[in-house]
Amino acid sequence: MTLLETRAWEGVPVHVTRIGLAPLKGTRHLDRRSVDLTPAGPVGDRVFCLVDPARRRVLRTVENPSLVRTAVRWRDGELCTELPTGPVTGVPEPTGETRTVDYWGRQAAVEVVGGPWAEAYSRHLDHDVELVRSAPGEIVYGAPVSLVTTSSLGRLSAATGGVVDEAAFRATFTVDTDDEPAHVEDSWVGRRLRIGEAEVRVRALIARCAVVDLDPTTGERRNDVLAALAGYRRAAGEIVFGVDAVVVGPGRVDVDAVVERV
Repeated sequence: MTLLETRAWEGVPVHVTRIGLAPLKGTRHLDRRSVDLTPAGPVGDRVFCLVDPARRRVLRTVENPSLVRTAVRWRDGELCTELPTGPVTGVPEPTGETRTVDYWGRQAAVEVVGGPWAEAYSRHLDHDVELVRSAPGEIVYGAPVSLVTTSSLGRLSAATGGVVDEAAFRATFTVDTDDEPAHVEDSWVGRRLRIGEAEVRVRALIARCAVVDLDPTTGERRNDVLAALAGYRRAAGEIVFGVDAVVVGPGRVDVDAVVERV
């Protein structure tokens, strides 16, 4: 009997404890009370990204950790950004100017966005950047939905000797697995899960990089999370944590939504 079947039988549902996303890729991963899942992924997640125009490459958070010091919200067509120097808010203007840019070795099509954000982020990062918009799910490494569990986070915290902030993993959902074994989510790979009103198919384990060592609010490096994972969580030569998934049934998911096997 699987974890989800066992917990349902006992009347103790597995449920979502955190929902997170970032409308501008690489910026602070913000808590949400709810999210709508579509076949392209969570609505409002990674709608925009920043591009280095000289290198024609999407900015990588691991190389630009101060991105997480900025918080971005995208509501009703308005892009609201909070930078250390103050807010920059407005309605992004389509320019019709397109770019083909590198995203971790893959070519992606994006459109340059007009407005004050390129100048503001160029000052913040101390080098020239452009704000661009991509098609839903285009600038995503792996599948568009990701999940981590509380039991796995607990195991990792024990390995580091301190509490690991779940936001460091930038997962769409944190799932409360209570006292179940760490990395029980490995057994979900290949299975379908109902999460609130939506349904997903879990695809694979997620390979991790040094981004998980960044404080999710300040961008400062703690230098122990990835090393701790490397000591006990490897698969096919990669350091792994959590699982990703594709959406097979759209719907709304709220914090506290029940997670169950379909």
